[in-house]
Amino acid sequence: MKFGEHLRHSLIRNYSFYYIAYDDLKHQLKKSLKDNDGQWTNELEEEFLSLLEQELDKVYSFTKVKNTEVNRRIKDAEKYVYEVVGALQNKNSAPTPQEQDFEDLEDELSDIIADVHDMAKFERLNYTGFQKIVKKHDKTTKFHLKPIFQVRLNAKPFFKDNYDNLIVKLSKLYDLVRTRGNPVKGNSAAGGAQQNFVRQTTKYWVHPDNITELKLIILKHLPVLVFNAEKEFEPEDSAITSIYFDNKDMDLYYGRLRKDEGAEAIRLRWYGGMKSEQIFVERKTHREDWTGEKSVKARFALKEKKVNDFLSGKFTASQAFEKQRKEGKKSPQEIENLERLAKEVQYRVIKDKMRPVMRSFYNRTAFQLPGDARVRISLDTELTMVREDNFDGHDRTNGNWRRMDIGVDYPFPQLPDRDVCRFPYAVLEVKLQTQLGQEPPLWIRELVASHLVEAVPKFSKFIHGGASLLPDYVNLLPFWLPQMEVDIRKPKVQEEYGIMRQQQQRIKSSSSGGEMDEEELLDHGELNGGYGSHVHFSNDINPLEEDLDESTPLLLPSTYRTRDGASPLANFFYNLYGQFLHFFNDDRTFTVKPGTNYDLNQTFKNKLPKGKKICVPVRIEPKVYFANERTFLSWLSIGMILGATATTLLTYGGNSTITASIGFFIAALFTMIYSTYRYVWRVLMIREKKAVMYGDKFGPNMICFFIAAATFATFLFRFIEA
Repeated sequence: MKFGEHLRHSLIRNYSFYYIAYDDLKHQLKKSLKDNDGQWTNELEEEFLSLLEQELDKVYSFTKVKNTEVNRRIKDAEKYVYEVVGALQNKNSAPTPQEQDFEDLEDELSDIIADVHDMAKFERLNYTGFQKIVKKHDKTTKFHLKPIFQVRLNAKPFFKDNYDNLIVKLSKLYDLVRTRGNPVKGNSAAGGAQQNFVRQTTKYWVHPDNITELKLIILKHLPVLVFNAEKEFEPEDSAITSIYFDNKDMDLYYGRLRKDEGAEAIRLRWYGGMKSEQIFVERKTHREDWTGEKSVKARFALKEKKVNDFLSGKFTASQAFEKQRKEGKKSPQEIENLERLAKEVQYRVIKDKMRPVMRSFYNRTAFQLPGDARVRISLDTELTMVREDNFDGHDRTNGNWRRMDIGVDYPFPQLPDRDVCRFPYAVLEVKLQTQLGQEPPLWIRELVASHLVEAVPKFSKFIHGGASLLPDYVNLLPFWLPQMEVDIRKPKVQEEYGIMRQQQQRIKSSSSGGEMDEEELLDHGELNGGYGSHVHFSNDINPLEEDLDESTPLLLPSTYRTRDGASPLANFFYNLYGQFLHFFNDDRTFTVKPGTNYDLNQTFKNKLPKGKKICVPVRIEPKVYFANERTFLSWLSIGMILGATATTLLTYGGNSTITASIGFFIAALFTMIYSTYRYVWRVLMIREKKAVMYGDKFGPNMICFFIAAATFATFLFRFIEA
């Protein structure tokens, strides 16, 4: 779909006069060239630039007015919400708020949420429009307008509006109204102490076009988690930065990539800006399911000024917890566990000569009920990986534990391209703790099955950063890296899913439950006519100048529970297997897109750099080795039977059986040699966790062939002798 057509399908009817006149600009460009015999002059350039300036002024002025209106509506709604909630809590107030008051407030907040969504969509669509028309201009006229106009865009940055502050406010107000003035209270840093729960964690990529809508959908079900509710929200509050450690051999990278049992990741993390004095030293340890243990993340806090001495061994783990031991705020057992962790981390860093190799930065929006970790959703935006190593001879940290030439100033324009990887998507992480046999909430199932997200199991910021920034030091790559160029945007699965105004919801419910009256029918016709509606999102969501790319990532998570086939029996077994995967927390099961080579290294051989291979997650448990041994012993027993048959024929048979005994002897010899080879080969492949075809189509057929040939030779020679 062409961008002009996409714009016409996607624009919001109430905002239709304030969009960039993309078609008019494109028509003017072609007309000017045609009238001037294909020659583009400075006069035409100035005229076209003037038209662009007018369009930019129009869009910028509208966004300023609309944002002012939205902020005013939020302020008014905040006033009314606190009045109603205050009157409800004050037993002496009259009149007492009724259910209708809360429903009216919920409708008002839903409309404001829809306005925020519409504004975010309006800004992204217009920004894309300016980029597209400038690109078309430069390609058609050979004049380079992009650098000049980018300066004009930066002077009127309508596309840089940050809605996080509004989302935090709306979340708090909506939570008050939804709970009728009784929001869940608890420690925002607590939770997760429940026992006998299955924890299921899945990661998704989110395209920038869908980020704001996704946040607004989630806040209607879960509040934004704010650690300090008394403090006014600032953009810096959502920043999270981690420094990952490794050595030049990238041992930790390979361990985490292959999912080796006991593989560790060591990082230093802080929240907020560079002035944060508290640094958390964290160690993540991977545990295979067959061990009966769960992967764990443990951490302890250090003062920033003590980090360098701790990493060098000058500041010991005992000294780090001396003050806590004296204060007595934590139990001796807890302090002992933390001190043991600190000693192990310090020993590993010094022994293996580890140093900072990579930094990950992102802004996190977390959704969770305070003190309740049964459902936790986090969305990481503006994800950036930055080199911190000195492997190429350039010490980026200058002997410090982190580089100081950057902070939280995304997108870090001061960095050279070789030092930075700006991830193109947001990362959504859904953590569920559900009892055995219990389904996740319906709204979460609808969310993860919607067009807004793309599942990428076991995605890791550390692994992606290592593979992207340090290609000269790693040979194994994660499975998602060759698929980064695939557009993850998808057509809308459910037309009614997404941000909608209360008016539309009433129309939908009335149209599904009975006939609409004349007024509703008129409103419905107006909403869906003309230029299109702000409640109807086009399926054609790829704003590219070329046609839409229908391709999808080749390696996908198994979604057996959501499969819907023609056979009810097949659907039953798919659902049953999906239940099994859910109960046993298996999110490393993958399916390969039909028509794709089983070996992903063959599939992506044209995209992989020379000498690089894809590491596909493969689960290896001890019983796999035992199964290989049982298979080997079964083959040996068959070989022994064939050998005994050959010996019997040779000893007690006549002349005709000599040939048959030779045939059976060859079959026995082949079985033993071939089975030994296959056993050793499988052991090596299992140890290296290679995704190969472990089944055997050649061996059994050859055994059958040898036995059939020997038997046929016996009858043949017996017939000849007769």
